[in-house]
Amino acid sequence: MSRRIVVTGLGMVTALGHNACETWDGLVSGRSGTGRISLFDPDGFESQVAAEVKEFDPSAYMDRKEARRADRLTQFTFVAANEALRQGNYEIPEGNGRNFAIVIGTAIGGITTLSAEFETMRERGPSRVSPFLMPMMLADMSSGQLSIKLGARGVNYCLVSACASGADSIGEAANIIRRGDAEIALAGGAEAPITPICVAGFGAAKALTANNAEPARASRPFDATRDGFVLGEGAGVLLLESEEHALARGATILAELAGYGATSDAFHITQPDEKGEGAARAMARALEQAGIAPHEVGYLNAHGTSTPMNDKLETLAIKRAFGGHAERLAISSTKSALGHLLGAAGAVEAAISIMAMQHGVIPPTINYETPDPDCDLDYVPNAPRRAAIDAVMTNSLGFGGHNASLVLRRYGPA
Repeated sequence: MSRRIVVTGLGMVTALGHNACETWDGLVSGRSGTGRISLFDPDGFESQVAAEVKEFDPSAYMDRKEARRADRLTQFTFVAANEALRQGNYEIPEGNGRNFAIVIGTAIGGITTLSAEFETMRERGPSRVSPFLMPMMLADMSSGQLSIKLGARGVNYCLVSACASGADSIGEAANIIRRGDAEIALAGGAEAPITPICVAGFGAAKALTANNAEPARASRPFDATRDGFVLGEGAGVLLLESEEHALARGATILAELAGYGATSDAFHITQPDEKGEGAARAMARALEQAGIAPHEVGYLNAHGTSTPMNDKLETLAIKRAFGGHAERLAISSTKSALGHLLGAAGAVEAAISIMAMQHGVIPPTINYETPDPDCDLDYVPNAPRRAAIDAVMTNSLGFGGHNASLVLRRYGPA
């Protein structure tokens, strides 16, 4: 378990852009990706805003036949994975993909296809349901189809742990490499949940914002006036390798994935542990595995959903994990700009954290206006901040009590 795991490529599809650079530029310019829902008519829904991926034509990135037989989240996955491979300058040698693993997480799976086919059956009868419904809706199909496309014959599966899925997928892919079951892996998460049933369901659970009048200001993590999260969509994928493999092929190393901690609250199906204990243990485990002290972390990309309970209890958990350094730690929630990508969130936020180290810039928490006494840390409000960062942490917390934390640091020889 002492093998070092490095990141050599990353890719993103988000409401701010179809690649990592567009997403990053949108974040540091303080733009919001949230607008009125256009993927369906939201009239009659309590929450009518979302962070959609706009002007997305999958045929620009993949074969038209492949695109027709892939759910929207799989289309996002292909784009993000291809970007990560291009940046990493890696192509699987033909017939030699046995050491290449793929782990792509999702919370919801192919809900876009499932929702559409329910309508088809209701309106036109069961004989008109697509024969591709079942493979398109399966949660594992992003990883499965990507494996087929690339010829990746190593470990291949989908990890589902609600909104921690993307972070857990990266952490578990690193463990696959550490134990020698692969030398290189694509890992991350994808989600396309902006459908009537998802918006209705999260709305019924009182999890979504009702701030429809000002969509760009609707996601406001840690602000006292926050009233729920904005549903987002997209994908984030990292190219992970063993240090030996990356060095042997002369790859450019972007960062080291140094630590991963995962815990369960064992408390409530939707609410976080009221003492922040579970999330704090995940952070502590990630720091311990990375072999760094709390004060060495220069930036924390928070889960920061913009829900009253999450932001309060994550703040408490950060204080438990970081002690006195919590008051000096720069924290931001990029969900303020991208919305909540559910199972893709942790992967997208890991990629953003790496870019923050590369650029020496912390992306802001936009829409932060009214301080909350229960959220009294430094959330880098409204404007990016220049900072020399050698180590970052990103948190992902999910329904069911799932907690995952990743520590990434600037790479240097041992």
